Amino acid sequence: MQLATAAMLLLATTVAACGGDGQDGDPTANAPKAPAAVPELTTDPLTLSFVWFEWPPAKALETFANEEYKKVRPNATIKVNTVPNANWHDAMFTQFAARKTDFDIAILDSQHIGEAVTNGNILDLTDFVKNNIDVAAYDPYLLAAYGQFPQAETGQRDENASLYGLPLLGDTWTMIYRKDLIGDKAPQTWDEMISAAEKCQTENPGVSGLAFHQANGSDAAAVTYNTVNGVYGGNLWDAKTRKIDGVLNDAAGQEAMNVLVNKMKPLTAKGSGNWFIDEVNAAVAQGKACIAFNWIAASGGLLDPKQSTLGKTREQILGKLGFATLPKQKTDLVPLGGMGMHVSAYSSAANQAEALNFMKWFEQADIQKKWAAAGGVPSRTDAIQSPEFLEAGPFNKVYAESVPRMRDMWNVPEYARLVDIENTNVNAALNGAKEPKQALDDIAKEQQGVLDSSGRKGGGGL
Repeated sequence: MQLATAAMLLLATTVAACGGDGQDGDPTANAPKAPAAVPELTTDPLTLSFVWFEWPPAKALETFANEEYKKVRPNATIKVNTVPNANWHDAMFTQFAARKTDFDIAILDSQHIGEAVTNGNILDLTDFVKNNIDVAAYDPYLLAAYGQFPQAETGQRDENASLYGLPLLGDTWTMIYRKDLIGDKAPQTWDEMISAAEKCQTENPGVSGLAFHQANGSDAAAVTYNTVNGVYGGNLWDAKTRKIDGVLNDAAGQEAMNVLVNKMKPLTAKGSGNWFIDEVNAAVAQGKACIAFNWIAASGGLLDPKQSTLGKTREQILGKLGFATLPKQKTDLVPLGGMGMHVSAYSSAANQAEALNFMKWFEQADIQKKWAAAGGVPSRTDAIQSPEFLEAGPFNKVYAESVPRMRDMWNVPEYARLVDIENTNVNAALNGAKEPKQALDDIAKEQQGVLDSSGRKGGGGL
């Protein structure tokens, strides 16, 4: 016990000495360093708390961790606290700002990392990762997205960059289509997809051609626009020059916004202007959509007969639903989703030690395969290619095939303000409150103002 206390004191001292109270927004503030090895663990009962948003993977993580982690740490209980998705960022960063958290592990979106690092809110895991994690086992793009800051301009892993997190859940969009209405073969291009949705809607009164995220909250409407922007050859910014105005709203950007508002929106259900994950799944499960787009990690419930009108068994539902990678157009880009695990700088020393031990345990090859079988979406290549994952759901093969096509958004500390601007304006365009070109120009101008006012150089994520 004396060893444990000494180790915890050393960890706490290290945290305090390395800037856990860094100033908000100070780009020179460094996240406090985690030790290179897991400190001595307590044998007392301990609750390791996560914070995430409310969706099926949160419950799956809590159940999986309590079943499996207790086999090696019977005194530890895992609690995954959840908040509504729209409140997720603020729920974490309000506590970070107070320098006191009721969670030990924050599950951060890839774009949250920069804000947390520059404010000294999470531990620098670089030395810990070098000594405890087989980084070569991961897809380098995924490892970088969920842990690295600053992000390389290409979005690729920089082996010399610091790591502040480890993958928890990978993700991307899958296209969900009604095989019984549009045929077994999934549309191969975005234009083909729109034509198929239009034909399906015309031939099936009461069924909308499309269902996708449109809400002005979280990153819902923004990811939808970014996805269409990507497949039509647009860019969100020039990361090297930090230029958005003139890039986002160039000819490719305008074409993408025109496709989204004038071709896709008319094929959606009346009243769908604030739809997000749950509403899209409900439309599919109730047989009200020909083609839909949703995050793979949120798609498991679609095969549950208790939640679907498409069949009384999983097999009957799969007779009507197909899952495919996103259609291509001018490019083959798909959105990066998913999140990593990040240790709160304000957690107690005992809980920080437990958090590091949990992360080391969780990232092992056999545990990642078990997590995949339990509904998780892994980032280790061996787990992605494992039968445990590929056979766990028809959409898992979509994820495996999509990893090489992923594109993330800007990974900068100003992310929260940038995404709010984009959500608000894309949602306004989708709901007819603003002309598409005006919405795009407003996004570019307002986001440029945010970046210019920060005085920060460099960026990343694209």
